Amino acid sequence: MLSKIVISLAVFAGVFYLARLFYPFFASLSERWQKKRIERITPKLDRMFIDVPLNKLILLDVLAPLVCGGLGLLFFRSLWFAAAGGAIGLLIPLFAVKRMEAGRRQKFAGQLVDGLMILSSSLKAGLSLLQAFEALVEEMPAPIAQEFSLVIRQMQMGAPLEEALADLKKRMRLDELDLVVTAMLVARETGGDLTVTFSRVINTIQERNKLIGRVKALCIQAKLQGVIMSILPILFGFFVYKTNPAFFDVFLKDPLGRGLLIYAGVSEALGIFFIRKFSRVEA
Repeated sequence: MLSKIVISLAVFAGVFYLARLFYPFFASLSERWQKKRIERITPKLDRMFIDVPLNKLILLDVLAPLVCGGLGLLFFRSLWFAAAGGAIGLLIPLFAVKRMEAGRRQKFAGQLVDGLMILSSSLKAGLSLLQAFEALVEEMPAPIAQEFSLVIRQMQMGAPLEEALADLKKRMRLDELDLVVTAMLVARETGGDLTVTFSRVINTIQERNKLIGRVKALCIQAKLQGVIMSILPILFGFFVYKTNPAFFDVFLKDPLGRGLLIYAGVSEALGIFFIRKFSRVEA
């Protein structure tokens, strides 16, 4: 009995010593890794004019994998699903920011025609291009007002128009905006009438949007079929696990079953990727 106590104390002391020895290394490694993740997210949030405190970003980055991993363990009672949930949780912040960027970019594209109409009307009224930008900022909502306010600020600080518009293109990465900026700069260099240029660009963008809308409408059926076919295997597996856990245990406890489960997950992910890839309409 005494020997067991001594062995237990020795093991505890050894583990405690190793934990204290390696804790600074792993803590430093974790801090550097988390810092890199935050540095990837923060500039994107700044470009979208979203001010999130650093401590909240870190909290979200820590909680997301813990919550998803806990849900995987709670529903499936398996460390494999807990690990998969934790991995998904790590991707959630990056995915959320990416979706927010895409939504903001799409909203900007939808406001671009109205913004060009305001610019054209302002120039016809005798205002300068900078004053036309200011009129656009006053009359239009975010995000186009936010982006052109940055353009105005850069020009007021001495940056040339070409540089300010080039930075705007880099931030938004829109084909429609590339067309607008190129037409605007060419018209200024050649002495063309910007109001006529804006009218032609507006017509071009409107016709382009109509064509893209028709193509997207034709792709809706393929996308819907892809979503249904992607969800069905997951729902069926969850149903089998809940109604007959013993049947599903083969996939969790047997090495061959786990391999098949991983193969099914990878195949499912590849199927979703290719369906989305083939049904995507490049604007």
